[in-house]
Amino acid sequence: MTMNRLARLFTMLIVLTLSGVGAKAQDKLTLALGQRGNWDTAIAQLGQDAGIFQKHGLSLDILWTQGAGESQQALFSGSADIGLLGTQSAFAIRARGAPLRIIAAEATGAADFWYVRAESPIKSFKDTDDKTVAYSTAGASTNTMALAFTKEAGAKAKLVATGGPSATLVQVMTSQIDVGWSAPPFGLAQINNKEIRVIGYGKDLQSVRGQTIRVLVTVAAKQDARPAVFARFLQAYRETLDWMYAGDDALKAYAAFANIPFATAKQVRDEFFPKDILQPEHVMGLDALMADAVTFKYIAAPLSKDQIADLIRIPTPEK
Repeated sequence: MTMNRLARLFTMLIVLTLSGVGAKAQDKLTLALGQRGNWDTAIAQLGQDAGIFQKHGLSLDILWTQGAGESQQALFSGSADIGLLGTQSAFAIRARGAPLRIIAAEATGAADFWYVRAESPIKSFKDTDDKTVAYSTAGASTNTMALAFTKEAGAKAKLVATGGPSATLVQVMTSQIDVGWSAPPFGLAQINNKEIRVIGYGKDLQSVRGQTIRVLVTVAAKQDARPAVFARFLQAYRETLDWMYAGDDALKAYAAFANIPFATAKQVRDEFFPKDILQPEHVMGLDALMADAVTFKYIAAPLSKDQIADLIRIPTPEK
């Protein structure tokens, strides 16, 4: 065998070896996330597309759902490793004894809003007695906010699960639902065209301001089995957030992903989602969240300190 042929074979062996190492280094995580196209739920997708998660040895498979109810089903059926839930729903699951873990805060405060058709006589939630008010799915943060809006207004509305923003808009415009819900960028065009009129912003709710309303969760056994994988996921998630607020590259990627103009993508980020809303490190407003969870009958009594300590297991950032 000639020296040239030996050299070629040696080079091929190196390439194959390195390829095998790269493949083995990619740990797979499946995520069940609600509302495809929202800025906050797009973090993992944008980070994956930008190569940030791959840099941390992770490959993400994302299942898009209509809300927390479907995400919860995917998580506990074993179809997903990480799910997006309303925080109070996570409390309820833990109170029932399920081995749930919160691994990151997802949204502290809210960009969601509730609206009616432009010609509707409804001016505020005080006018929603005997009217139908939308939320996405049972246990979602939109469910909690719809309850809070009607409670603060003293209204006796009928709350209806309508799925995602697009499906909800159809139901409002065809008069199947009186009050719809949405989150940017969905609904902005209809607001600008005066087809719909906003009657309430989630950020204005007393029970939402300064509180973490959505969290990323997993099953305890999954985190216990692969703690380093979940730690790497959170590190990549943090780096993705930094990139999303560092310039226009992430905005361009988001505009393409959500199929919206760049100007709309910039409006969504800059007007509705200041970076601190999406901080993953701390579940904020824990006492108030717990009190609201009791009020809205998610739980019969506040979780104990031991239950909370077992529930909230956010990996610490790398130094």
